[in-house]
Amino acid sequence: MVRGRDCRIQPLSPDNYIYLAPPVAAAACLALLLVLVRNQSLPRDFPNDRSLHSAPVSRSGGLAIMCALALAGVLFFRGVGTWLGLAAMLALVSFADDWRKLSVRLRLMTHLLAALVLVYYTMPDLSLPQAALIMLAVAWGTNLYNFMDGADGLAGGMTLIGFLAYAIAAWHTDANLAWFAASVSAAAAVFLLFNFHPARMFMGDVGSIPLGFLAAAVGVHGWHAALWPAWFPLLTFSPFIVDATVTLAQRAARREPFWQAHRDHYYQRLVRMGMGHRGTALAEYALMVCVGVTALSLLRAPAYAQQLMFAVWTAIYLALAALINRKWASHASGK
Repeated sequence: MVRGRDCRIQPLSPDNYIYLAPPVAAAACLALLLVLVRNQSLPRDFPNDRSLHSAPVSRSGGLAIMCALALAGVLFFRGVGTWLGLAAMLALVSFADDWRKLSVRLRLMTHLLAALVLVYYTMPDLSLPQAALIMLAVAWGTNLYNFMDGADGLAGGMTLIGFLAYAIAAWHTDANLAWFAASVSAAAAVFLLFNFHPARMFMGDVGSIPLGFLAAAVGVHGWHAALWPAWFPLLTFSPFIVDATVTLAQRAARREPFWQAHRDHYYQRLVRMGMGHRGTALAEYALMVCVGVTALSLLRAPAYAQQLMFAVWTAIYLALAALINRKWASHASGK
């Protein structure tokens, strides 16, 4: 049963060839990336003591992804205007941040504003506590990609696999949402051609921030429209959610400035311990596929099976964190 009004995405017309949206998004993304990768005047990421790279790399790849999605949205979909409009606002602010660092307060206020507008205009039937919780969840999801976009292929892979899971989950209940999610996944797949190790292009804040927002927006939309339970987007994107949340909680507990760039994320530790960008990305992809398949397989399962799934994956993440912590302690001590 849909909560509130019917907020399903609709095609622009019955004969608008909506199945062409993913290839159009992919082709547009590829064309723009070929232009951007040769442009030396765009923002570049220069190595520092907190980065995992040794050479300057352009960090405007997300611009191609977002422009491609905007094109697909205009040509093929109706009902994504709020999502894409807010994502565009976040992309513009983030692009300015890529050029010249903006204050943390300004960026956070922008993320909260986007989350507030999303909840107000697309889920007006929620109670105040529900709306506040969803708003904070969307703002946090907006930042996840930014925190986790620090190794070659990582954020692009999460986008490809996570939105593909969305597309499969929505296929039989809202095919138009499925095609939109597939379009995001297709653009991410093309981006990985430039971003997988050795990366020739980074996503940058202009890509990571709006993609994090879209991941959260589609996730809460699916819950609000009763397309999937609330746990589905959480499990699907849990490789990012768990790493970012646990790492920043630990830094906050140590009274460290958790909002500043650092190299304490679990994926960063894996890179630094010798797995490298390629090995870390492949290991993360395997984890992403496993949680995605688990989430999809349990969508229609009884409640007890879903609860058991959460317990199993909680145990898996605790075991992985303990293993990496132990190996990191040994690595840091030189043993």
